[in-house]
Amino acid sequence: MAKNNNNNNMLKKRNVSKREVKNFDLTSHLVKFLWNEPFYSRILRSLNKVETTEIPTAGVTCIDGDITLYWNREFLASLTHSEVQGLLKHECLHLVFGHTTERRRDPHIIWNYGTDLAINSTIPENELPEGGLIPGKHLRISDGQRLNMSDDEINNFEKVSNLIASFPKNKTSEYYFEKLMSDPDVKDFIESTVASACIGFDDHDGWDEMSNEEKEMIQGKIKEIVKEAAAESENRNWGSVSAETRTQIYKMLSNKIQWQSLLKRFCGFTKKDERRSSIRKLNRKYPGIHPGAKKIYRPMIAVYVDESGSVSEKELTAFYSELDNLSRNTDFFLYKFDTRVDDKNGFLWKKNQRPNISRTLVGGTCFNSVTRHAIKNKKKFDGYLILTDGGAAKPSISGRLKRCYILAKDCKLPFNKDPSDVVINM
Repeated sequence: MAKNNNNNNMLKKRNVSKREVKNFDLTSHLVKFLWNEPFYSRILRSLNKVETTEIPTAGVTCIDGDITLYWNREFLASLTHSEVQGLLKHECLHLVFGHTTERRRDPHIIWNYGTDLAINSTIPENELPEGGLIPGKHLRISDGQRLNMSDDEINNFEKVSNLIASFPKNKTSEYYFEKLMSDPDVKDFIESTVASACIGFDDHDGWDEMSNEEKEMIQGKIKEIVKEAAAESENRNWGSVSAETRTQIYKMLSNKIQWQSLLKRFCGFTKKDERRSSIRKLNRKYPGIHPGAKKIYRPMIAVYVDESGSVSEKELTAFYSELDNLSRNTDFFLYKFDTRVDDKNGFLWKKNQRPNISRTLVGGTCFNSVTRHAIKNKKKFDGYLILTDGGAAKPSISGRLKRCYILAKDCKLPFNKDPSDVVINM
């Protein structure tokens, strides 16, 4: 692993004696994970663990086909027990979210900010070493570091700090990346030497040193590890793993629905269209002077998520992981239902704007309530999807809107579908 030259001065570490550093025992922290955090414990048991002074903090990377956690004894010894736990969770989530193997966005340092912000959204703040990047929190620098900065650098630092403090939690890496890239001053400062020295509490070197073949092999290995960790957690408990994180986990493990082809086949095109200027289209009125207008057709669909008591937490998180994928292809209206549709809390789900996905309903299941709601709003939708375990009677009404049942794994409809309906198994 390449040596990181950043000094991470932004981190506020506890002063520790040489004796404390010598006596620091990583194994004791891993044992506590075994009892309290089965998901993270299973991942950590699968990693090589290498103590090093080549990096100032910690980091997970893949070298020569092995997934390895590098850790600096002096740094970890300076942390509280809770902060060590948070740091280990942070490294595990880099693997779960695909940050070690998927294509990184340029500039890399800003992408690193984005990944850390996304991960730290999911970890309790009391478990994060002070100085880590946390949405909704200002950045900190030492007095000594501030003295070495010009007035312009201080002003730009404050601008970055205020921007991060304004960020909501539980957004994607792409969301934070785009927000940071939207301001040229913020972008330029983060790319500077001063800012790069304050990026957070883990090392990101080595992520780009793998070939495509090695990345593909590592992706398979990571997926298998996460699959085993999820299975172990389902049999015991998920510990502190949030609903949002479980959604990401099942998103990683799922056989993804091909949403683009489904939308083409199922929804067709909306009657409503957007017009965009296009130099490839001639303006009929003023040819050669003004660009023409290109019509862009977009399907408008409603999605109804079954939150009845028969739907397990595993199935529910799998539903939302698929909807994360759908949001990359189109906007859609999201509604939760059991015997009724929760119309009041309906949400227009756009890319990188995930709604609250915690369970709010737990009653029986009635597909008629969904169909009536869709018919009532037929001018808004081209069709509607029902994500369900199928545990309900056949709806007695149909309407003209296209309807698609998306069934949880190993589930089936207890009735014969209408000829116009589409049924897909996850």
